[in-house]
Amino acid sequence: MQSKRIIFIALVVGALLLVPYFMMQFNIQLYDPGSGYESLNWNLFDFVVMGILLFGTGLVLDFVIRKTGKHKALAIVAVVLAFFLIWAELAVGIFGSPLAGS
Repeated sequence: MQSKRIIFIALVVGALLLVPYFMMQFNIQLYDPGSGYESLNWNLFDFVVMGILLFGTGLVLDFVIRKTGKHKALAIVAVVLAFFLIWAELAVGIFGSPLAGS
């Protein structure tokens, strides 16, 4: 039963990572308020990091759903909020940490 959940999480992560992949393949433009329309430009490292982040979040959410009691909703919100904060830091560096890159 555990392996079915892990496989499901991996399939969802793979499906989510297909979105930026196809956006790059078909050169779909994204609007950036500072500089107008730009193409998405991810490399292999970006896909690996986002895959790890999504898969880890999926595993933690699975754990929270199975193991928490009456504060399940609060725990889920905390995990999702942590995911979005890490994602934003990696993307644009909202906190100015070294994780944001250059």
